[in-house]
Amino acid sequence: MSDDPYDQSAPRRPDPPREPSGTAGGLGSLLDEPSSREPAHGLRGVFEHVELTPEQIKRRMRRGRVSLTTAVALFLLAALITVSVLASTFGWFEVRDYGGEGKDPVTFSVSEGATTGQIAVALEQQGVVADAGTFLETYQEEHAEEFIQPGQYELRTEMSSEAAVDALMEEDEATHYAAVAQTLRMTEVFEILSRSTGIPVSEFEAYEEDTETFGIPDRFPTLEGWLHPGEYRFALDATAEDVLQAMVDRTRTTLEDNGVTEPDQQFEVLTIGSIIEFEVQPEHYDIVAGAIENRLENPEGETSGFIQSDASVTYGLGRKSYDFSDEERRDTSNPYNTFANPGLPVGPIGSPGDAAIKAAADPQDTGYYFWVTVNLETGETKFAETYAEHLENVEEYNQWCSENEGRCG
Repeated sequence: MSDDPYDQSAPRRPDPPREPSGTAGGLGSLLDEPSSREPAHGLRGVFEHVELTPEQIKRRMRRGRVSLTTAVALFLLAALITVSVLASTFGWFEVRDYGGEGKDPVTFSVSEGATTGQIAVALEQQGVVADAGTFLETYQEEHAEEFIQPGQYELRTEMSSEAAVDALMEEDEATHYAAVAQTLRMTEVFEILSRSTGIPVSEFEAYEEDTETFGIPDRFPTLEGWLHPGEYRFALDATAEDVLQAMVDRTRTTLEDNGVTEPDQQFEVLTIGSIIEFEVQPEHYDIVAGAIENRLENPEGETSGFIQSDASVTYGLGRKSYDFSDEERRDTSNPYNTFANPGLPVGPIGSPGDAAIKAAADPQDTGYYFWVTVNLETGETKFAETYAEHLENVEEYNQWCSENEGRCG
């Protein structure tokens, strides 16, 4: 075999066999029966045209829209989670301050010795300001060397820090707050007033028998009966006399509202009113006031003009109880002993509120002379016209006491 590629004498490789066709080979054979040939691969396949039905087109468009919507939703969800985490970490969306003068009224109390930080936290907790820190920053800007005075302040919810600071630093807004409950004696009221205002108890006690200073009728031995129960707000510079005068004035107003203006009538109404407050529940005030009136107006009856109030006896004994000895019951030297001494005691045994004064001024007209609370827990009270009926009710009270040991002492 020659190594020369152009050597025509070298044997040639046989041509590959051709597929037989019905015609002669050449160009014509390429054009014959095109439908019987397999589709061409490669570049021709890229441009192959595929016919889709309208329904197939709609399905493809729907799938495209769903895929796009899902992708957008997932992106937004991821973005929301990211923002939430960052906002929580850095406090982006926390309300740092409100705007304006606030919304609903609220009474805010600043106690003695409270620090500015404690006040700020309390303001936030009560919804007065949005953020204690913002309040402190605002306060330090203008009042770094000052103190917020103790007392009661009329503020509002959702105040701006600036508005809250201005209100707290306005001395005219600050007051001493005192809450005086019913069925308290004068000495107890003095203690409450002292704690609320910072005024020594001794300064209140100095006025105990000084009824003239407050325009109280001479028949009253002390201020007892005139220290009207209720809520008070006293100016920070109020004196003991100012405080007591405010309470006396409120009692006088209630008396006048019920048409009670004469001194003797005032004495009777306040004394009876103080007794019924200690004896029964408010729903029975007017009935017991009527029973006391029956006793006073009928000294020849079974009660012989004696009111017979346990509460008045123990007031004279200087203790709060419904229990006392037979000897104490017979003691006429106790000027508040309504078992031993007929008629009204020498003065009220407490300072009655509006309801008791109203009932004493206009008692219910009944035939009752006797009353007894047969259940100290519920306040259930039974009334009687005769002593015999009353004894039956007393037995019911004794039965309750035996079943509730220690409650009736």
